Amino acid sequence: MRFIDTHSHLYLPEFDNDRRDAVQRAIDSGVNKILLPNIDSSSIQAMNQMTTEYPGICHSMIGLHPTSVKEDYKKELEIVERELRSGTYCAIGEIGIDLYWDKTFLPQQKKALRIQFEWSLAYNLPVVIHARNSFAEILSVLEIFKGKGLKGIFHAFSGDVETAKAVTSQGFLLGVGGMITYKNSLLPKVIKEMPVECLVLETDSPYLSPVPYRGKRNESSYIPVIAQVIHDIKNIPLEEVASVTTNNAERLFRISD
Repeated sequence: MRFIDTHSHLYLPEFDNDRRDAVQRAIDSGVNKILLPNIDSSSIQAMNQMTTEYPGICHSMIGLHPTSVKEDYKKELEIVERELRSGTYCAIGEIGIDLYWDKTFLPQQKKALRIQFEWSLAYNLPVVIHARNSFAEILSVLEIFKGKGLKGIFHAFSGDVETAKAVTSQGFLLGVGGMITYKNSLLPKVIKEMPVECLVLETDSPYLSPVPYRGKRNESSYIPVIAQVIHDIKNIPLEEVASVTTNNAERLFRISD
């Protein structure tokens, strides 16, 4: 079986002591591609170093994470646009709106999101959307782009069935990771209702580790844990979960072998 981790921050310092081993563990577990979402200008070099060291395995995205949208967000977006023009990226991400920690920069987050949606269409790249306490706000921005062909993933999806249907009806996929294993998560109910053709697998490592690894550093080798839970919920073969979610990711990001 082949898997793809569509969202891993493998370039962060949490992996400095065993990054090569973490990549090998992922490969040994069947994960043959790891997609790396950007955070801001401070993460680009380390992220792209991963794609240089692991060609064909690691694939970089470029974007401005919503929690990095501050007073200087226009300068940060200039760097993103420069990278888009000069680099080879598989997506625009990680972008979105985050209202969990701070709502101070909500207007700027909306502007940054809209600009990066426009770039997605201009460069024909999918988007990877971070939506934390912000589904309504993001859907309001998406409404502006309805029917224009915007596509991508709602990363770490945490909404209810109604929100999942609203998102997928616009052509987006749901990123499913460790939260599906959490006791009070809505995800099992959502996954039961939604077809596997709407799903991709992700870790968000080093964050959001699945049970039984919760509280420890997450890593890409845990993707089969997520696939197994989806198999249990939907009562479909594990091989089907692997093949369909892998095909979904390869088609969206255009990274098939």
